[in-house]
Amino acid sequence: MKRASVIGILILSFCGLVDSIYITQHEVSGTPLLCNIQNFNGCNIVAASPYAHLFGIPIAEFGVLFYSIIFVLAALEIVIFDQLLRRVLQIASLVGVLASFYFIFVQVFLIRALCTYCLASAFITILILFLASLIEPIKKRTHPSSTAVPLSSSPPSRFPMSPTT
Repeated sequence: MKRASVIGILILSFCGLVDSIYITQHEVSGTPLLCNIQNFNGCNIVAASPYAHLFGIPIAEFGVLFYSIIFVLAALEIVIFDQLLRRVLQIASLVGVLASFYFIFVQVFLIRALCTYCLASAFITILILFLASLIEPIKKRTHPSSTAVPLSSSPPSRFPMSPTT
């Protein structure tokens, strides 16, 4: 199951990378995005908004960076079986989901337009987080004191008690 989850993350991160590269290419060339799917035609409105850049860098380029990092981490996980690597993959995917939720919030409440490519990216990121949680489940730590004998039971006695008559 772990290997299948990692391969799923590889495939999803590749799809997210293609999505982000497509948006980035149109951002750089200035050509409009093709998006008229079921009345979701706000891609160009979102891409032209002031929220489409962070520190002067298009958000789509951050997507390319994010999906590249996820892809490399997943590829390394196939070769190197390391718990720290899996935790980094989980944390990175959690950051991606939080960023996606923020960007969807901005689209809905500030821009008031939805971009299908952005929604697809958010969906891909959620799936990546789900698969990342399968490869290394977060286990509740047991404290050493939890293995101690409960207070209600008494320790074994050295001297057996004999019934009194």
